Amino acid sequence: MRVVFDTNILVSALVFPGGQGEAALRRIIEEIDQLVLSRPILDELLDVLGRKFARDAEELAHVAVFLSELSVMVVPKRRLRVVKDEPDNRIIECAVAGHAKAIVTGDKALLALKHYEGTRILALREYLENA
Repeated sequence: MRVVFDTNILVSALVFPGGQGEAALRRIIEEIDQLVLSRPILDELLDVLGRKFARDAEELAHVAVFLSELSVMVVPKRRLRVVKDEPDNRIIECAVAGHAKAIVTGDKALLALKHYEGTRILALREYLENA
């Protein structure tokens, strides 16, 4: 199944070993599911890791290469305004461009949508239990 992880899921997977975020990323590494990623999501992730978790340029470069090689990179063609928070719209754009079956998020505004153009929007726990 093709999935998009929002930035917080990716941060959780990379910063907090042993948690549900890491379990979700393990599904990608083990090729159970396929991660769909876009440059805006990757840029936001690297910004958060650098600012909030003091990752240096070398670590950020390793993360960028690791995720780029692990995922299908897409370039969204449409700019969407579905939810109020603009970075969340980048998640939806990535899912649409990558024909993802699911978005995995903890964001309440995205979760309230439940689906968008055939893409299910799931909480992390729901993804791990039912996907």
